[in-house]
Amino acid sequence: MTSILVIEDVEQMRDNIAEILEYEDYTVFKAENGRVGVESARNHLPDLIICDVMMPEMDGHGVLLELRSQPNTASIPFIFLTALSDLPSIRSGMNLGADDYLTKPHTTNQLIAAVAARLEKRTVIEHMHQQNLDELRGNLIRMLPHELRTPLSAILGNADYMTRDSANLGKNDIHQLGEEIGVAGRRLHQVIENYLLYAQTELIRYDPTHIETYAKHRCEIPGTLLRDIAGVRVSKQERANDLSVLAEDVVVCISAENLKKIIEELVDNALKFSTSGTPIEITGKSNDGKYTLSIRDQGRGMTVEQISRIGAYMQFERKIYEQQGLGLGLILAKRLAELYSDELTIVSELGHGTTVSIQLQVAS
Repeated sequence: MTSILVIEDVEQMRDNIAEILEYEDYTVFKAENGRVGVESARNHLPDLIICDVMMPEMDGHGVLLELRSQPNTASIPFIFLTALSDLPSIRSGMNLGADDYLTKPHTTNQLIAAVAARLEKRTVIEHMHQQNLDELRGNLIRMLPHELRTPLSAILGNADYMTRDSANLGKNDIHQLGEEIGVAGRRLHQVIENYLLYAQTELIRYDPTHIETYAKHRCEIPGTLLRDIAGVRVSKQERANDLSVLAEDVVVCISAENLKKIIEELVDNALKFSTSGTPIEITGKSNDGKYTLSIRDQGRGMTVEQISRIGAYMQFERKIYEQQGLGLGLILAKRLAELYSDELTIVSELGHGTTVSIQLQVAS
């Protein structure tokens, strides 16, 4: 049965709300102040919390901050109950992460409607989360074994060859086998790292506790990162002459580590899906509080349908184009950008290339 915690210091008000909710077949827990409410929330993990703002011991804002800081209680829907009808107080509560508010006095129907709306929203989010996990699980079953076994087989095969025939191998042979083991090992390492990073981003997508942490991240050299990372990437593919970079350095609201990963994935994508001799153009410009990072290639492009289906472990026309990897590049970059409330957009035309852009917040 759905459970609701009511935190209200006025006994009559607390009992009235509990009686209404129990009549609607909810299980109700009651707390007479903020500190008792926090303890009750931890013990019972209710499906919804209704909390007064002005209370002794700990006010409603303190309750919300405390619960949002704990993983077990961070995602519980939270409705403020307040007699403070002024906008600054209401806005303050919503900025702290409250889901809704009710002003006192309120009618029975208003209370029931607010509760039903918050619980329905939570159900929708949980359903979406489960769908994403099911899709991820299915794609993993199809693709991950192949992507792990291929480099692992190369490592084990070459190592076995070196062990069995070491007496007959020359220095050049050993060097070549070592290089092949290194290439396979780096491919395996990238597959594992991308998988772990994607899994992490999926886990925190619906976790409000990450917002405060990521809001503090800063990178002062986005343009330098673009030039350095792209330069290394294209040189490895012997395509240095295909690259042009025009990017400026401003302070943006993202960690250097996550921005580096985004750039790596987008540049690798541009290299993978375009041919040698075709240009790859990269720009990074700030304007009106936004820093727009764009990577444009003249590769094979995508259809509108393919763009709409971009997701984890999704590769298009794999039977036609032999390609390595898990198909994580674009969706991983998108998820990392979304951690900072940034936006990734894709403009593409089949046979004519793709432009991927990310708008980052410029630090004030």
